[in-house]
Parts: sequence; structure tokens; C-alpha cells
Amino acid sequence: MTGGGTAPARTVAWSEGRWTTAPTAAVEEGTALVVTAKESSDAWRSTAYGFVHDTEHALVAPLEPGSAMEVAFTGDFSAEFDQAGVFVRVSDEEWTKAGVEFADGALQLGAVVTHRFSDWSVAPVPEWSGRRITVRISRAGDALTVRARSGEEPFRLVRLAYLDPDAVVEAGPMVCAPSRADLAVRFESWTLGPADSALH
Repeated sequence: MTGGGTAPARTVAWSEGRWTTAPTAAVEEGTALVVTAKESSDAWRSTAYGFVHDTEHALVAPLEPGSAMEVAFTGDFSAEFDQAGVFVRVSDEEWTKAGVEFADGALQLGAVVTHRFSDWSVAPVPEWSGRRITVRISRAGDALTVRARSGEEPFRLVRLAYLDPDAVVEAGPMVCAPSRADLAVRFESWTLGPADSALH
């Protein structure tokens, strides 16, 4: 964990989470969890496309104010809209997903922030393909800070978004496969610790 306080991070057991939508399979391999997504799984609300999808496979646990969460994973993201990362859930109409997504022929790093309606921002990271990716979210005050990195490179800021400081929030690893039935993502770690001391 980077930028946090003095309390150590702890590993979150896969058994501590609950699925927002159950995947095709979730198999523990040593300390890792390999999740196979169902075809057409996704999370989106209305904007531009006119549909609501709430079938993401997110394994969520409480995210208290003043805490940060990291998820690390690998996967073969090669079909349109293959995606994995972290899902932050307040309700059906208020949530954030952040991580990587294969779109327009390249791996993209980005986030979808939803307050009744979804928005989406991405930046291409083709050099991240095939590498271990870590997504980190930090909750402090009324802000959710999203960072990510590939391998051991420094974290880069992905998004700073509003999050109700009084909201009851759950968060954890997420995978979606809107266009195929055989996307498997290997989640290597899930940790929880103190919030970052700086926004960026």
C-alpha cells in the first residue's frame, strides 16, 4: 500500500466478500482466486446507450471512511469490453468501477462513475497487456481516489470522484465480459488498509 497512514494493510479473505452477481466459476488456486465471467455481464446505466446493465461480477466487502483497498490481477483481455478491476457500490444507482477494459482494439485504463447516470473515461495502455495490474481506491472525506499501475511501476492517478462521506459502501474485485463466455481473470491479492495521505 502506498501513501497511507501507519496502520498496516491486511489481506481480505475471498470468503469475506459477497457477489453482486455470481460468476460462472470462482476457484481458489493457492492464495489466488480465478473468476470466470458469464457472457453479457456488465455494469452501466443509461447514458448514450439507453440501457441499464447490473450483472457485473463483483466480490464486495465493507469499505469504511478513511480506508483504501487494492486488488491485483492478471488476465487475457482480448475481446471487446473484457474488463476487470475494482467495483465500489453504494446502491444500484450509485457506484464506480475502475480498472482495465479492452475497447476499440486496445487495452484501456479508466473508470465509470455512476450517480443515476454513468460516465466513462479511458486512456490506452497497450503496454500493460499480459502484465500484473493493481487497482487502488482510497476513500477520504467526500472523495474516492482511484490509482492503478502495471507491475511495480509507480501508481498513476486514474480518477478523483465524489463519494458521499456518510454512505455505506462496499468494494472489491470485479470482472465483466459483455461479449464472450470464457473470460477468466486471476485475482492475486485483495488488501485493505488506511486511506492515502494525499489526493495525487
